[in-house]
Amino acid sequence: MKLIFLYGLPGVGKLTIARELAQRTGFKVFHNHLAVDLTESLFEFGTPSFVELRESIWLEVFSQAVRANLAGLIFTFAFDHTVRDSFIDTTRKVVESSGGEILFVELSCSRKEHERRIEDPSRLAFGKLYSIERYRELERAAAFIGPTIPANALVIDTTNLHPPAAAVLIIRSLNLQNVTPLIN
Repeated sequence: MKLIFLYGLPGVGKLTIARELAQRTGFKVFHNHLAVDLTESLFEFGTPSFVELRESIWLEVFSQAVRANLAGLIFTFAFDHTVRDSFIDTTRKVVESSGGEILFVELSCSRKEHERRIEDPSRLAFGKLYSIERYRELERAAAFIGPTIPANALVIDTTNLHPPAAAVLIIRSLNLQNVTPLIN
């Protein structure tokens, strides 16, 4: 299984690009907010119980995907100071110990474009961060730091890159051209 690990700040286009990638590859999308929203329905964000359960969900999904021999899974991940430093190494062990491969892709965009995207109404559907003022507060509080990602990540600036073009660039850069999309 190939795990495409899309990461970056909130609002850089992770879910939109993940959906484009899924259409072109047939890979499943595991959106970060699926685990966050479930966990937050039980525990306050950032509490030890929240952190433990959220990570357990992430890792169990990866483990089940590898065991089910999925061709690929696209995971969206936002930097967050509550994520344990060990998360990336543990993810690698779960995926690679069964013959899987993790492909890290960092998405970014200009500050001006980023702030415009944060306030896009589409972000409300998943309870995502929607206020630029709240984003700036969290940024000042160093909330958007996370575990160290391997240095060999593909980095894509999405400022002027439409999601379909970004998906094609990822497919070409990660040599996924031979992946056959699932037909519904």
